[in-house]
Amino acid sequence: MKQHGGGDASHRIARISAHLDPHKLQMEGKTSLELQNCRAKGGSSGFKVAILGASGGIGQPLSLLMKMNPLVSVLHLYDVANTPGVTSDVSHMDTGAVVRGFLGSQQLENALTGMDLVIIPAGVPRKPGMTRDDLFNINAGIVKTLCEGISKCCPDAIVNIISNPVNSTVPIAAEVFKKAGTYDPKKLLGVTMLDVVRANTFVAEVLGLDPREVDVPVVGGHAGVTILPLLSQIKPPCSFTSEETAYLTSRIQNGGTEVVEAKAGAGSATLSMAYAAVKFADACLRGLRGDADVIKCAFVPSVVTELPFFASKVRLGRNGVEEIYTLGPLNEFERAGLEMAKKELAGSIEKGISFATK
Repeated sequence: MKQHGGGDASHRIARISAHLDPHKLQMEGKTSLELQNCRAKGGSSGFKVAILGASGGIGQPLSLLMKMNPLVSVLHLYDVANTPGVTSDVSHMDTGAVVRGFLGSQQLENALTGMDLVIIPAGVPRKPGMTRDDLFNINAGIVKTLCEGISKCCPDAIVNIISNPVNSTVPIAAEVFKKAGTYDPKKLLGVTMLDVVRANTFVAEVLGLDPREVDVPVVGGHAGVTILPLLSQIKPPCSFTSEETAYLTSRIQNGGTEVVEAKAGAGSATLSMAYAAVKFADACLRGLRGDADVIKCAFVPSVVTELPFFASKVRLGRNGVEEIYTLGPLNEFERAGLEMAKKELAGSIEKGISFATK
């Protein structure tokens, strides 16, 4: 059997190690291998995706699921702690995406350069008794800093904001991008997909259907009464009693609190949120690929109502949001809910804008 020289073996080891922590290796002078060459044979073509907050409760399962997505060719995992371990773990999966880890603010720009899609679950989670607004001061600053990096390193990327309160963090991101001169309203999306996932699940339970066969539009925002499921527009078409409508609407609006209380101090909705985030990210990537009729609900810059941001159905394409759909016909219950949602949402949006412009 042919024996390979020690130099060859060292070079192969360097190739394997470089994509896990490329900047550390380069800084220590252990390899001169360029980043673009640090990928295994057989790596698929596709999109470059960064997850900011990859080591957290949402970030870890999100990283796992995005590594499984065949549309992803390069997956950058960034956080301020524990990224090397998450990167090493996820990188062992035998799927096409090459995984690279980035640790700390000094590596943020390297994590973002050249990305097609940036997903932001970074921030602190909700705990029992906390509202999404209680998270504001911490998470608002985190999102502002990360978006400043995006505006500098990948201004053309589609940005998916998960960090709560989404009703405020999306307006913060918009103001950061405006200040940097990189704002494209078509490429900024707040992820409200978990509300849709919950709505589909809870409605399916009541109707005795497979949740995958149910589609409930959820509009408004992503907190409490701003979450407005349009049960009158459900697919397949179905009617509900007033009691069923009230029950389902309340459960969908309070789904996050349901999980926080069930976990009893051990966290918030992380696994279902990661699932929903990946479902939405996949839709964004399919849109970028040019697939037709990719339609999802998202919290976006909007003229559907008098508010500057609103969640409704959007069609995704090569430029991000290609079309924003109107709300369609609402019943009396939904019209009343819309007015409550808008009143609450207006304050949250203004809070975000004020934070970003102060």
